[in-house]
Amino acid sequence: MARRKIDGVLLLDKPAGMSSNQALQKSRWLFNAEKAGHTGTLDPFATGLLPLCFGEATKFSQFLLNADKTYWAEIELGVRTSTGDPEGEILETRPVTVGRAEIERVLPLFTGDLLQIPPMHSALKRDGRPLYEYARQGIELDREARRVVVYSLDLLSLDATRLIIRVHCGKGLYVRTLTEDIGAALACGAHLTALLTALRREQSGSFDIADAIGLDELAALAPEDRDRQLEPADCLVESLPRLDLDIEAAWQLSHGQAIWHPGLSVGEQLRVYDATGRFLGVAEVDQEGKAAPRRLLAN
Repeated sequence: MARRKIDGVLLLDKPAGMSSNQALQKSRWLFNAEKAGHTGTLDPFATGLLPLCFGEATKFSQFLLNADKTYWAEIELGVRTSTGDPEGEILETRPVTVGRAEIERVLPLFTGDLLQIPPMHSALKRDGRPLYEYARQGIELDREARRVVVYSLDLLSLDATRLIIRVHCGKGLYVRTLTEDIGAALACGAHLTALLTALRREQSGSFDIADAIGLDELAALAPEDRDRQLEPADCLVESLPRLDLDIEAAWQLSHGQAIWHPGLSVGEQLRVYDATGRFLGVAEVDQEGKAAPRRLLAN
């Protein structure tokens, strides 16, 4: 059966034990979709919000890749693993002598702008190969520290050597690395553990896990009800200012021409709509003060 041209965004609650690509391909199969992509991966052991794009919506996935994220993380103190998560081998165990007071003093050290060295067990590429392939061969490569930001870091619960935190962060943060750095600051080591779920993404941009659907629930729906789970493509760019165009200006933009409009600022990105309210795509104001098309829906 030929695949369908279907457009939209699915808010998926990814299960543990499945890679983001496996979740994407399963969802694509359920929708029989011609084209699909995700907006940033979750580790196989992690669960939670994984927005998936279908058809024309894939053109705007980058806007969510750069969005803020919120994670719920479960941490075991006193144990370091080779990967910083429950899938790695135990490297070291130490006694845990710290309590709530020490933990609450250390956590604020990891808010604000931070420099973080990406883990070897990550999908970052070197010479065309992901770092985890080198790591599996026992090869450790030098990695340059990257600037990341943590907006808030809250201690939700503490039970002996196990704590649960909520992290609100910008793009590019590795919660596994943050966990290891917290363990180092407490002088006992730490890793993400999985008594409940080691790592759960609760928010991505304006999207919330409360609005997501699980794979089993999605599979159980009738095809027409499944299609109703898709959000329109412009939900990915809701943070951008809206620009509504008349018939002539919409035609010009849709045919690759930059258009003038009052009140535009050079460099500003805009989500653009025609006179009927139909989403056209994203424009960026050029040096001449005109809105130039950057990513447009197919006519």
